[in-house]
Amino acid sequence: MRIIDAPQYGPMFRFSDASVYWALYVLSDGRRMGRKRLAEESGVGEGSMRRILNTLKEENLIDIKQTGITITKAGLAYLSELPVRVIDVDASKIVLGDYSQAVLVKGLSFKINNGLQQRDAGIRAGALGCTTLIMRDGELILPPSWSIDQNEPEVAAKIKEASGMTEDDIIIIGSADDRVSAINAALTAAFELF
Repeated sequence: MRIIDAPQYGPMFRFSDASVYWALYVLSDGRRMGRKRLAEESGVGEGSMRRILNTLKEENLIDIKQTGITITKAGLAYLSELPVRVIDVDASKIVLGDYSQAVLVKGLSFKINNGLQQRDAGIRAGALGCTTLIMRDGELILPPSWSIDQNEPEVAAKIKEASGMTEDDIIIIGSADDRVSAINAALTAAFELF
């Protein structure tokens, strides 16, 4: 799945679908935001953010005015249709690094073997890695078989409550020494599943 298709010719993008998704997510709270601040939040340069915003505007997903950038109703609908959802939960007991960000990926648990692909995607994205969680018989599992419910029951309860995940879903937690890298890792690993 691609949010923005890379051009066949011309310069390479210096951003990923993770950056595009995060820009839409940041705008989804309804606040107006300037390009510079949105670029900082997404971890991309202003030139890359300009390219992202132009594409999103062409798709009618955002409005750009002198007072700032806002997401449109079509943008909110598009974001809600994507099978990826940001989850805010403290997972510091089960991940490395000072920062972590969790995302829920709907309906793709059958694609998870041992979580190494997601870990590697997180590392390639510049983070310490990603931790992948699945649900098996109502129990939160770090593949292949380490039970979060048995070993860290408080963390398991918080993740289940915050995510509402089902047996078909996946939680991917990006971890890093900075916030943007953790976010980018989790979303990059999520989008590589499609």
